[in-house]
Amino acid sequence: MNKTFFSQVSQLSRWLLMATLSALLAPAVGIAADRAALERDARSAYQKLIDKIPAAKVLSRDAVAVLVFPTIIKAGLVVGGQYGDGVLFRAGKASGYYNTSGASYGLQAGAQQYGYAMFFMKEEALRTLNQAEGFEVGVGPSIVVVDEGMGKSMTSTTVHDDIYAFIFGQTGLMAGIGLQGNKITRLKN
Repeated sequence: MNKTFFSQVSQLSRWLLMATLSALLAPAVGIAADRAALERDARSAYQKLIDKIPAAKVLSRDAVAVLVFPTIIKAGLVVGGQYGDGVLFRAGKASGYYNTSGASYGLQAGAQQYGYAMFFMKEEALRTLNQAEGFEVGVGPSIVVVDEGMGKSMTSTTVHDDIYAFIFGQTGLMAGIGLQGNKITRLKN
């Protein structure tokens, strides 16, 4: 095999990835335009989460705010990306709209859709979300992703971290390992 063949395959892979990401992300961009629909979807996803997962119900009682991303789309072929819009609820009311996006690189292939909710347990953690030009997951306040085992043993007396996150509604298949960065940004009104 010569270098030209590998160069063409590499270029074809990039074009295929860009086309796949565009096709998958286009519906999410359209959803962002309708904030009423976004709020309705986020509220519904949040309600289902606290009805189904006892730990989420426990956290909802003491959280200062909950940021819910009802639909996040992730796709990749060596290089990947993810995108979704969400709503921040404070005292049961929508108090802001946010976007999450990220990029990843590594051995990966596939596409999936999921949602997640972040329970902000301290005002300081919530301030961090809004102070910067974007909240980078993994930088700043500690975030604990609650798995099924932890969720069964969680009570209001065992909650000590800044932010707890739940991932829900996963569909599709995304396989691989790689480096990933994720940023949450407040959408302008």
